[in-house]
Amino acid sequence: QVHLVESGGGLVQPGGSLRLSCEASTTVVRLYTMGWYRQTPGKQRELVADISPGGGIDYADFVKGRFTLSRDEDKGSVYLEMNNVQPEDTDVYFCNAEFMCGLSYWGEGTKVTVSS
Repeated sequence: QVHLVESGGGLVQPGGSLRLSCEASTTVVRLYTMGWYRQTPGKQRELVADISPGGGIDYADFVKGRFTLSRDEDKGSVYLEMNNVQPEDTDVYFCNAEFMCGLSYWGEGTKVTVSS
């Protein structure tokens, strides 16, 4: 069983910054593709960014140049640095760990609200 714990969400003003953290384990972040997704109630969960075990990072077009995903294997954690956030970034953000065989695990999510 893989346990993921997100933190760092909250209220931030437009143009501000926020850093989300996902705590897993050293083994998980080394062997799984780790990703951040977001979801608005009533809509499908969408990929924000993910990092493969080899270190390749993919970003959704709507966050390129604003958000940065990073991984700290020693701490067993991945992070999402969110800069220049906009009201449309308001969502619940979920951490995901997916193994190559398709096994997928989710955290409970952390709420991000962008509002003045």
